Amino acid sequence: MANPAQPPKIELMQRPDYRESYANSVQVRANLWDFFLMFGLVQQSSPDSVTIHNFQGVYLSPQQAKALLNVLSQNVKDYEGAFGEIKLEPQAQAAGGSIIQ
Repeated sequence: MANPAQPPKIELMQRPDYRESYANSVQVRANLWDFFLMFGLVQQSSPDSVTIHNFQGVYLSPQQAKALLNVLSQNVKDYEGAFGEIKLEPQAQAAGGSIIQ
């Protein structure tokens, strides 16, 4: 019998330019080759004026985007199991008809 291959050791390292930021806005664009996630901060200066300050864009391959979907889905499920359901408030519909969250 052949021994199953050992998984590689994974070492996580931060580059010198590594930063952490808080985002309460994520915009997603997709094309044939990749997904683009743009992270930002929403600032509402008045009831009828919202500004989004985008600060980071990240390109993902379709495979990595699907892997991210799976990881986020499992983590949200675990979070809701520990702390209760996350409720989303209804949002205005965009011109294209989709809900903006």
